[in-house]
Amino acid sequence: MDCFYAAIEIRDNPSLSGLPVAVGGNPNQRGVLCTCNYEARKYGIRSAMPSGYALRLCPNLVILPVNIPKYQAVSAAIQEIFTEFTDIIEPLSLDEAYLDVTNVAHHRGSATLIAEEIRRLIYNKQHLTASAGIAPNKFLAKVASDWHKPNGQFVIAPAQVEEFVKQLPINKIFGVGKVTAQKLLQMGIQTCADLRQQPLSELVRHFGKFGHSLFQLSRGIDERAVNPHQKRKSLSAERTFVLDLTTLQDCQRELVSLFSEVISRLEKTEGNEYKQIKTIFFKLKFADFTMTTVQKTAKNLCLEEFNSLLHLGFSRRAIPVRLLGLGVRFTDGTLQKSSCRQMDLIFRGKQ
Repeated sequence: MDCFYAAIEIRDNPSLSGLPVAVGGNPNQRGVLCTCNYEARKYGIRSAMPSGYALRLCPNLVILPVNIPKYQAVSAAIQEIFTEFTDIIEPLSLDEAYLDVTNVAHHRGSATLIAEEIRRLIYNKQHLTASAGIAPNKFLAKVASDWHKPNGQFVIAPAQVEEFVKQLPINKIFGVGKVTAQKLLQMGIQTCADLRQQPLSELVRHFGKFGHSLFQLSRGIDERAVNPHQKRKSLSAERTFVLDLTTLQDCQRELVSLFSEVISRLEKTEGNEYKQIKTIFFKLKFADFTMTTVQKTAKNLCLEEFNSLLHLGFSRRAIPVRLLGLGVRFTDGTLQKSSCRQMDLIFRGKQ
């Protein structure tokens, strides 16, 4: 979907049409932007930017509060459209999904025509625009979906993969962030064609297991299936504070609230079963915008364990904190409630 949250708000309030619009947190409370429309992007505004800074870039920017229930309802309606064509749907978020249409009979099996029809139905039923990428695998389809945004689509046919991928900049490769991109550039690698000159052993030496992915993706190879039953890999809660937390004790008071939020969200997942917890983690962003994350292996959720992670993280800088976050990462499968006795005891004691 194109600028999904902002597009919904503009659709529901046509007077916003043509104005720079963003959806996000209050600029007076250190909020950040979730998304913005293309008018706002002309000023250099982007998602995850602090709302206050965005207003400095564009003083007439309209910032609207986030309304997740509304966006969830629209997302569900759009996914209903997908089911008219295929059951093999892997949602990535409220505004993005992979669809496998390999064996779909609609439009004589043409993925291009199916994408056009889906986009037409979304616009007719929801008055919102969508962009699509059509390709032989998930990596290339994702890249293609950004090629003709907004309100467009781009096709990479099997016969075009070789030449298309060669010219692809390295920052378009799935999983390549700023750090990896910088490291590749220092090696003289700017495109996938450059990357192909590196032997697998050399990529593994520099990037570990991710070296295998770089080797495959630079050749347009991605064998991941579209997975309709994608399981959540992690769950977390975080909070940015209006005033910096200056002491460890201040952070500990906020820890209890964040811990309660994670427990509440965990209880609502997977039919009220607790997923198998693999690790717990704690994140701190300091007043100077540096960030640190501490994690450890754990099978249960325990307030004291998070408290020890907080101690360690805070000691790394010992300066005021602007954001705290904590959460869990899961293994496959679920853990029954009887195995979470420590978690139950903590909250019985607080009732």
